[in-house]
Amino acid sequence: MSASSIQDLLPADLAMGTVMLKVGDMKVMSDYYQRALGLEVVAEQDGGLYLGRVGKPVVHLAPAAGLQLPGRGEAGLFHTAILFQDQPSLAATIATTAGYEPRAFVGSADHLVSEAFYFTDPEGNGIELYYDKPRESWQWDGKNVVMDNVALPPQRFLQQHLSEAAVTGQHEAAAGVGHVHLQVGDVATAHNFYVETLGFEKTAGWHGQALFVSAGGYHHHMAMNVWNSRGAGPRKDTLGLGEVLIEVPTGDDVGALADRLRVAGVQNHHTGAELQFEDPWRNKLRVAVRRPAPEAGPARPAGLH
Repeated sequence: MSASSIQDLLPADLAMGTVMLKVGDMKVMSDYYQRALGLEVVAEQDGGLYLGRVGKPVVHLAPAAGLQLPGRGEAGLFHTAILFQDQPSLAATIATTAGYEPRAFVGSADHLVSEAFYFTDPEGNGIELYYDKPRESWQWDGKNVVMDNVALPPQRFLQQHLSEAAVTGQHEAAAGVGHVHLQVGDVATAHNFYVETLGFEKTAGWHGQALFVSAGGYHHHMAMNVWNSRGAGPRKDTLGLGEVLIEVPTGDDVGALADRLRVAGVQNHHTGAELQFEDPWRNKLRVAVRRPAPEAGPARPAGLH
């Protein structure tokens, strides 16, 4: 790989940051994310809440009471995927989430690279709770990671992995955004934007209906599909997805992406430490320099701006 092509890629050690959701009913939504998902208030800002684990924000609930729910078939969020470090901590959160509102559970699957369980929050935002299998067990077909949808019965998973210790220590178990999955109008446009312009690498496709992309050989940091949104145009300002944050190691990474966006004619706001822009469906993205973890004391989350 040439030096120029390396510079055209996002850094291998990027990470997905806080997902911001525009919320109609803050009381109902904050209750769900705290009691069902076991997240805690990390910070408050402008009437909104940053909720996460062990001082790290996962979601930012921003009040937007005047907005409507998105209509059927519109682009936007498919799900926010929260990654757990081990199966017992995942099992503990599945148990509390399913117990809080059993009807919010919408499915589960063994994807060969991960074990995933799917829910819907009170305002219709998709949530994936998952655990990554060891990387050495992932299989690759050239540059494409091998993924599938294999049955994963939730009761069997809980019987195997749920423990009293995991339930008791739920709030001390780390969790973060592992990937973000979007609804878009067409896969070809998504590939042109997220791969050719932003610099993600394609890791998988799904019969022309979905695209999975990552940096550094992860199975996917982001995904886009047309299952509910084929042909969708630019989003209206609605409840739901407010912003996707991508964290990179250095300001040079931000600057390199700003250059790529400029060449591609993508409007953006570049402050030096961060870059704000929209994808072709007006999903808002922000790329920011990852702040170092504090040594002690309460943190101002990397997701705050």
